[in-house]
Amino acid sequence: MTALVIAEHDNASLKGSTLNTITAATQCGGDVHVLVAGKNCGAAAQAAAKAAGVTKVLVADMDYFADGLAENIAEQVLALASAYSHILAPATAYGKNILPRVAARLDVGQISEIVKVDSPDTFERPIYAGNAIATVQSIDAIKVITVRTTGFDAAADGGSATVENLTAAADFAKSSFVSRELAKSDRPELTAAKVIVSGGRGMGSADNFKILEPLADKLGAAMGASRAAVDAGFVPNDWQVGQTGKIVAPQLYIAVGISGAIQHLAGMKDSKTIVAINKDEEAPIFSVADYGLVGDLFDIVPQLVTELG
Repeated sequence: MTALVIAEHDNASLKGSTLNTITAATQCGGDVHVLVAGKNCGAAAQAAAKAAGVTKVLVADMDYFADGLAENIAEQVLALASAYSHILAPATAYGKNILPRVAARLDVGQISEIVKVDSPDTFERPIYAGNAIATVQSIDAIKVITVRTTGFDAAADGGSATVENLTAAADFAKSSFVSRELAKSDRPELTAAKVIVSGGRGMGSADNFKILEPLADKLGAAMGASRAAVDAGFVPNDWQVGQTGKIVAPQLYIAVGISGAIQHLAGMKDSKTIVAINKDEEAPIFSVADYGLVGDLFDIVPQLVTELG
């Protein structure tokens, strides 16, 4: 058995999600190869080669791979697929865009957002907003899998995989890259942050979110929000944590003015330590919190900032 991991990268470096996916791939048994398809992506390939558990890195370097178009990446994966028992990608927008195309072309069922590998053909994945875990067994010759990165530790450094240049698959030529709008922030990226400070509808307004900034600054934290806060227009969409937003599992998650709807809990309940601040002591968020502060957030948050110095 050999597993192929589709690397998510920006040509210069690997995304952290790739390292989590490599860990999942090693648990499937057998060798682990990593496909790095991009333009001038040698640095990303070298980073993949250093990941523990990786035995070979395959590099497809062409202009039409530069922007990670799903159609082109899928063609490259399909050109390699017959040599692999498992094909894995992170359950990010990148992986979710590519692997359904691969699964459809291979005529196999995709296994989505796994959080545990029980055996080479059996996996666990959350359903019903994380309220239940389904155990899924696949009889397909090639298992096509997206990996929920919060379920697996990132692969450590220490590998010394060989790097092989591929003959690239042809340009699919039915789609083209037009533009990309990137949200710029001095704060850590939400899904990679070790500390997150999130606000909910209880913040009351967009201006009131500014009260969280000194706390985030003290902790070097990313800032997030519940869907209710995003829908109310308090903060941008890319701050949303939850079932329909970003799935996170930082070392510390501070939920401020968030009641704890099940959709939000599904996106953050795997955080190592959860601190909840809410004036309603019956709020569902306290059911998953390690530490709870009941009171007015507009009093508590400034006090926390003061205590942190």
